[in-house]
Formats: sequence, structure tokens, C-alpha cells
Amino acid sequence: MSELGIPRVDEPHVLDNPALAALTGPHAHFAERRGRVLRYPVDVSPWLALPEDPTPDDWADLAALAGPGAEVPLPGFRGEVPEGWEVTFRMEGVQFVDDGLAAAPEPEAIRLGPADVPEILDLIARTRPGPFLPRTIELGTYLGIRRDGALIAMAGERLHPPGWTEISAVCTDPAFRGEGLATRLILAVAHGIRERGETPFLHTSAQNTNAIRLYETLGFRLRRTTAFAAARAPQRLVAVS
Repeated sequence: MSELGIPRVDEPHVLDNPALAALTGPHAHFAERRGRVLRYPVDVSPWLALPEDPTPDDWADLAALAGPGAEVPLPGFRGEVPEGWEVTFRMEGVQFVDDGLAAAPEPEAIRLGPADVPEILDLIARTRPGPFLPRTIELGTYLGIRRDGALIAMAGERLHPPGWTEISAVCTDPAFRGEGLATRLILAVAHGIRERGETPFLHTSAQNTNAIRLYETLGFRLRRTTAFAAARAPQRLVAVS
């Protein structure tokens, strides 16, 4: 343990770079690649994967893949960006893994599909759990709860490294909070992941103390701290020899 009580992570692990593990594994069919840089299609997920210790060639490939002046996420990246790049966002994050969840099906939950995307996007816009794009629904199973026909809560699957599946897009309409809907959906999504013989994990902001408290109560264990960042690519792309 560190002085702050954070578990030390010394040995390489598939969850150290989960987007890379997913895009070279179960989500390889989504991968857009240039050199050693991989990303999801921009209407599926903002996650991308840089190699460890990216070289100038890797940054040039990322800039070419993103396009001049494009803002790109840099999940897990704590280093310095090259000259010409501009950091636009930084936030400390945490990664939790299943350590005894009481996973169980949820009778009220329904599986969401492409026809539900407009209503999902509306719920996401009102609750802001994190990015959800028009084709994010393709990443895995998304479950929702409806009342009087309206979608009021949801949760689903995002990154899919080998043997693991990330729980994401956990949100509840403010008018229905306090009923335990998020908990029930998290446990239901976790149940589906466990049924495949995989292990649930998730990410959240290190400042989101309410969510962290909930996840620890449910049976998630803090595995590591991480970082969420974004940077703007140079307006003019320079070839690297």
C-alpha cells in the first residue's frame, strides 16, 4: 500500500491500458489504427490507446489519425505532450474491480438497443455520467428501467479487455434518485458479465466521493489510480522522419 492507502501496482496488468487490451482483443473489430495508435470510431467511443512511453512517431500518428486541431482523449496518460499539442483537460481518476459483488438479475430491467439511443442520449445529457455516443450501444449489453414508458435509469458495458468488462453509463433521472435503481442495474450488468466468465471493473473520478462510496459498499475494490486527460492536436501536422 502507498502512504495514501492506494494499492501499489507493480506488475504489468491487462487493466493498466484497458483500451489497448480491448482494441487488440475482444473489440478488435472496432479498432482504427495508425502505426501503434488505436482508437474506437468517433461515433462509438472517445477512448483511444497510446502505447506505453509514446515516441514522436506515435504522437505524429495520433495527430494524423485525429486530424489537425482535433481534441483527443488521453486516458491514463500522465506525461508531457509534445510541442505543438495543447492540454485541454486533466482529471484524476480511480479504477475499481469486482471483489465480491452480490451480482443478480434485475426483473425490472430491459435490454436497450439502437431504437432506444435517442432517449438514452437525452438521459445522458441530463445526468452526465460520461460520454455516450450514437453507436456506444454496440460495445456491449445496456440495461434500462422504464416507468410509464420513459427511460429513467440505465447502465451498461463499455471497454472489454480479455477476461474483463467495464461497467459504464450508470445514471438515473434526478426525479427517481434514492430508489436504488443504479445499484440494481450495476448488479444486473455485473451478473451478465459474470455469466460469461469475466470480471466487472469500472472507472470514476477520484473526486466523485458519492460514487466511490457506493462502489465500495457494493463490493468493488480500488485497484489503482489513473488519469483522464485530453489534448488538442497541432493545427499543422509535421511528418516525422
